[in-house]
Amino acid sequence: MEILNTKWIATVASIWIQCTSGSSYTFGIYSSTLKSTQGYDQSTLDTVSVFKDIGANAGILSGLLYSSSVTLSHHRRLRGPWVVHLAGAFLCFVGYFLMWASVVGLIERPPVALMCLFMFMAAHAQTFFNTANVVTGVRNFGDYGGTIVGILKGYLGLSGAVLIQVYDTIFKGNPSTFLLFLALLPTFVSLLLMFLVRICETNSVDEKKHLNAFSAVALTMAAYLMIIIILENIFTLTSWARITTFIFLLLLLASPLGIAFKAQREVAERLSQTFSAERSSLVYNPEPITSPKFSTAHDSIAYQELPGDSCQVKATSDDSIAQNEEDMNLRQAMCSANFWLLFIAMLCGMGTGLATINNISQVGESLGYTTSEKNSLVSLWSIWNFLGRFGAGYVSDIFLHKRGWARPLFIAITQATLAVGHLIVASGFPGNLYVGSILVGVCYGSQWSLMPTISSEIFGVGHMGTIFNTIAIASPVGSYIFSVRVMGYIYDKVAKGQDNSCYGTRCFMLSFLIMASVALFGCLVALLLFFRTRRFYNQVVLRRLRHSSRT
Repeated sequence: MEILNTKWIATVASIWIQCTSGSSYTFGIYSSTLKSTQGYDQSTLDTVSVFKDIGANAGILSGLLYSSSVTLSHHRRLRGPWVVHLAGAFLCFVGYFLMWASVVGLIERPPVALMCLFMFMAAHAQTFFNTANVVTGVRNFGDYGGTIVGILKGYLGLSGAVLIQVYDTIFKGNPSTFLLFLALLPTFVSLLLMFLVRICETNSVDEKKHLNAFSAVALTMAAYLMIIIILENIFTLTSWARITTFIFLLLLLASPLGIAFKAQREVAERLSQTFSAERSSLVYNPEPITSPKFSTAHDSIAYQELPGDSCQVKATSDDSIAQNEEDMNLRQAMCSANFWLLFIAMLCGMGTGLATINNISQVGESLGYTTSEKNSLVSLWSIWNFLGRFGAGYVSDIFLHKRGWARPLFIAITQATLAVGHLIVASGFPGNLYVGSILVGVCYGSQWSLMPTISSEIFGVGHMGTIFNTIAIASPVGSYIFSVRVMGYIYDKVAKGQDNSCYGTRCFMLSFLIMASVALFGCLVALLLFFRTRRFYNQVVLRRLRHSSRT
């Protein structure tokens, strides 16, 4: 089964797991049922939702487990990303199963604190799946880290829309059964595919071409989901129409497998041609065995340069050794200024972006948007989020390879654009939420592909999972600050004495002006990080890329 032992199959397995692991994005489907069956008020439900956000973003444990199981473990049988997937599958099943059992009355109604724990476990599984897939992807495609992170993070962003299509097609009107489905599907998919997600530290020709094919499929899938979402908000689709669109969606999900087979077939053909050429040169140009061509120093390099793709082959170049020496653990990274600059930038970008999506329905209501328009804004957010996650990684890779632009510059660009998006929402002109949500959604999503990639480049891939998941804590922290302490506080002040309701631009204008200022500050912090790391990118990252392109 050598064909299953390649980085391309590992990528397909990661894509499929990512597509089923974004269950935290579907909270809106079953939140009303959870609220009614457990007797919660809105404040209590919001508390449960906060634990969902914390669980889905605070992935330090998953990073530590990845580092110990892949980098530090001395037990061969206990090594590999599958250990992280197994832990994620356990958390996913236990969390959602106990929530489902509480909703249907299988177990006694749990205290709020215990339900928060169930929600935390269910959402926390996402960080284990995401860490195992993303860090493995960066290890397999180190030269195109931005592209592979963009692809995998993009599919995670689309997973919410995919799971909602499953609900609309199969479980419509039955959110309690959908909870049981969320306990089973991600668990089953990860257990089925976890041994295929493996580290294959090899370089092969035309990697970028095949990654572009994966990217094209992802873009096609995003466009298809966007069309379905728009049609659903305009027309009432019949059951046969939903089934037809869902089958086509499954075909799109299966298409990356064809790309993987094609990539591996080309690798095998190139390997065969290389051996044939070398064999011919030995027959027609025999040389003494003492020739420098057969020295051990050259053998190791020649062995690495073979266009093979088996996970059993390891690169042994000087650059890979240097890269290992550059790896920092979490404590070392946290002692550097670059870590905190990146953390502060993410606090500004992720925090204000997540606060916007958490309050977009309330903003729409205050500005007089209809229920259908508000639903469209919420549904389309996943598409803009995907475009940001995918596009930032892909575009930053192009400019890094062709122009040598250090990647932190793109954090500065996207956060400056994010500030513009907040200003547009604050302005309140007709249709402002459509324009503003696109800019905010794309720029928010871009942080999720840029930050892990920059972490791997600045701090190394050895402890990448732990480091980027620690920085990701900035997202729920920022969301709490800007959602509760800024937007919620100002809204309650303005709405005081009006039955806790507020209408007009005054309800959120000041909040979005504050968040625009914060995003602009994040842009300046990112620029400082760019100037601090520009020399490092020129001397280390670009040199490594040039060496890899030569080999």
